[in-house]
Amino acid sequence: MLKFVVHRLVGAALTLAAASVLIFVVLEVLPGDPAMVILGEGARPDTLAALRSEMGLDQSALVRFFVWIGGVLVGDLGSSHTYGTPVLQMLAERCLVTLPLAALALLLALPLGVGLGTLAAALRGRLPDHALMVLGHLGLALPSFWIGILLIMAFPVSLNLGTAGGFPGWQAGAGLALAALVLPALALAVPEAAILARVARGAVLDTLGADFVRVARAKGLSRGQVIRRHVIGHAALPVVTIAGLQFGVLMAGAILVEKVFAIAGLGDLLLSAAGHRDLPVIKGAVLLICAVVITVNLLVDVLHAALDPRPRSAAP
Repeated sequence: MLKFVVHRLVGAALTLAAASVLIFVVLEVLPGDPAMVILGEGARPDTLAALRSEMGLDQSALVRFFVWIGGVLVGDLGSSHTYGTPVLQMLAERCLVTLPLAALALLLALPLGVGLGTLAAALRGRLPDHALMVLGHLGLALPSFWIGILLIMAFPVSLNLGTAGGFPGWQAGAGLALAALVLPALALAVPEAAILARVARGAVLDTLGADFVRVARAKGLSRGQVIRRHVIGHAALPVVTIAGLQFGVLMAGAILVEKVFAIAGLGDLLLSAAGHRDLPVIKGAVLLICAVVITVNLLVDVLHAALDPRPRSAAP
């Protein structure tokens, strides 16, 4: 097990290193001058040159890359060109909103998706199965931000339940903060639950055809007992894997959902930084999202190996 974990840690580190190179290269070749965006097109050439020198834009791309990576390794992501605030501080403040939002969405999506998928598999070929699959297709077709608009119209506007937007902050109390995240998390959870329902249905159906299930049925166990005692545990592996992979999708989807609900999270910061060509903030935010996704996938791999020894034994 230790060898497997070390192998996955090395792979995660190499993936993050490759991601950092890709992030820097993509952002550095984009058109536009951040110094001109800050000062405006009517800025004097000497003022523009002074700001470009202060921002390090007069150095070669290779030098800027190693300066940036060196800072990343010691926890220094630079300062925002727009606000002059350390990027790490800005990301930490926004992550206190976006990470709980994505985690809450996943917590809502898992029981909903697994429950509906298992129910559809147990009633395969019947009307409820077809109805649940239609709902699943509908959930996949609807974008999260549009679901968020519908939720605002349904609950805060029509039923006067919940808030239409905004985030009071954790200093206002965990109850108020979580209440403000419920509707945005639900908007993110619906498409995720549709994906998990399809995966869970397929996994449960595959497991129902296994030999040990036939033995359990031959011993007199009902279909429901077999599913609860034997099938769900074996079918959980692909669901856990997909859930880990989708966590990054939830963070990315939070960008538009945060705008709909007027939540100042990581997505709002990233959109604002993109509008101002604030490269340090953009690079730091994208690298952070990559790091979170890689870490979650690493944890999923370790959990998968703990539940099923086959991937561990196959690792070089």
